[in-house]
Amino acid sequence: MIPQDLKTLVNNFAVEGKIEKVAPLGDGFINDTFIVRTSSDSPDYILQRKNNYIFPDVPGMMDNIDKVCCHIRKKVIAAGGDPLREVMTVVPTKDGKLYFKDETGSYWAVTVFIRDTIAYNRADTPELARKGGIGIGKFQALLADFSGPLVETIKGFHNISVRFDQWDASIAADTVGRVAELSEEICWIESRRKKMEDYRRMVDEGLIPIRVTHNDTKINNILFDHKGDVLCVIDLDTVMPAPVHNDFGDAIRTYTNTGDEDDKCLDRVGISLPMFEAYTDGYLSQQASVLTEIELEYLAFSAIYITYEQVLRFLMDYIDGDKYYKIKNPLHNLERSRAQYKLLQSMEENYDRMCEIVKNTAAKYKK
Repeated sequence: MIPQDLKTLVNNFAVEGKIEKVAPLGDGFINDTFIVRTSSDSPDYILQRKNNYIFPDVPGMMDNIDKVCCHIRKKVIAAGGDPLREVMTVVPTKDGKLYFKDETGSYWAVTVFIRDTIAYNRADTPELARKGGIGIGKFQALLADFSGPLVETIKGFHNISVRFDQWDASIAADTVGRVAELSEEICWIESRRKKMEDYRRMVDEGLIPIRVTHNDTKINNILFDHKGDVLCVIDLDTVMPAPVHNDFGDAIRTYTNTGDEDDKCLDRVGISLPMFEAYTDGYLSQQASVLTEIELEYLAFSAIYITYEQVLRFLMDYIDGDKYYKIKNPLHNLERSRAQYKLLQSMEENYDRMCEIVKNTAAKYKK
């Protein structure tokens, strides 16, 4: 339940100017977000109620965000950029905390609203895909020398070993009696299991480095200026230590799909290689000199890995009785899983070409 007097709530933070209006902003599935309008020349602000069910350690999450933003801000200032537009600014409470906890136990946070920006809900051209790649590549590159500790805001996120533990438990429980009808779909998961475990083993053994990553690389988490250039990456709740492949793989899963995530017409679903090449070019223009050879080697595979994980998660939620994802019809999670599987198959069919694109693009930017 949203408190009625949001103006009073905002006044717990060190904001400037008189608060004129607080209104809902966007339709996010996780946090409740509001725009805070202030008087005259004072900045406007973003107020969010953080979902402490999804993010059980909100103080740790806010500490992550502040550390990362401070690190990037120093880089922006050193390069002569605008730190109020090229990085998020966390606004503390009047007693210096990065969040406010209300009487109901809800956690709230405030950041400065970045005016005069453009955001996109979908990358629908190779040019925009390339810019998205630049945005995430630059974000990772700015944090390549970050040394401060960060908490894991979502335990086991994109860790396929954790997902397999959950998967095995779901199959064994079969709480709503759907396993018997899913022999083909379950085979999708099991036939690729070893390959996914082999990749994760390299992460666990330190062969694939752990860096600072965003972990939610949809294009609407990048702000652009009116010239079309990347300003900054936003929505940093999921920033934490992870392989760079988390960011690249999920971006490819969302940017390159020629259909919808839950498309019922599977003939529409597949990977767009021009979109893949464009995103890869933008990303490696920022990261080719930073990444190790093994990171580059598994960059194309990361798209398969993350898409496979999403096939598993949708199918597992269907087996569990649709407890995690919101559904529009009783078969929605199964439809999602089938559509993502079609995308996975398309990636597997084009994998050699994807690897070639990564190799050639990396060589171009390493010269």
